[in-house]
Amino acid sequence: MDPQAEIRAHFEASVSVKQASMDTLAAPIARAGAILVAALRAGNKALSCGNGGSAADAQHFSAELLNRFETEREGLPAVALTTDSSTLTSIANDASYDRVFARQVEALGRAGDVLLAISTSGNSQSVNLAVEAARSRGMAVVALDGRDGGALAGLLSDDDVEIRVPSDSTARIQEVHLLVIHCLCYLVDRAWAERSGDESPGAGLP
Repeated sequence: MDPQAEIRAHFEASVSVKQASMDTLAAPIARAGAILVAALRAGNKALSCGNGGSAADAQHFSAELLNRFETEREGLPAVALTTDSSTLTSIANDASYDRVFARQVEALGRAGDVLLAISTSGNSQSVNLAVEAARSRGMAVVALDGRDGGALAGLLSDDDVEIRVPSDSTARIQEVHLLVIHCLCYLVDRAWAERSGDESPGAGLP
């Protein structure tokens, strides 16, 4: 297969997974957005975590809240637990890597906060321990995963939201995770626009 044909095949695979995800994930994304908006309106914050590409997604999410997504609004409190190398290496060295996010949740998390937990497999122990720490502190959890949900799916309560991408491909799951994050940020933008009386929450989504 020539390179251009292979590239088209990747695009087609990505489109296919997004189409398969659309109807399945619309409701949980909307519910997750409502939880996030309610928490931020109440003065609470969003924490986020993940490993590798999911760490980048966690940071992307935090940046969109702290700064802006597609409209001008006040900055909103969000912390990516993946960014402080001194904290991460200290916890990994003194305890274990599995605790790098949980320890931060224990220190920073409060009842009413939201944890965005991102794991393509649902089996990242560092993420799953962070979920356990969040739940012990009365935080809501929004889980972005894929495949069969892994161990992460079994940690969630009825008050949490699982957004499970129907794919076994890490790349395709991550691509949908980014779209989900943009949907969540759009819902936050829309809520802030409605609060200020602005009917234009952003041009990037209908």
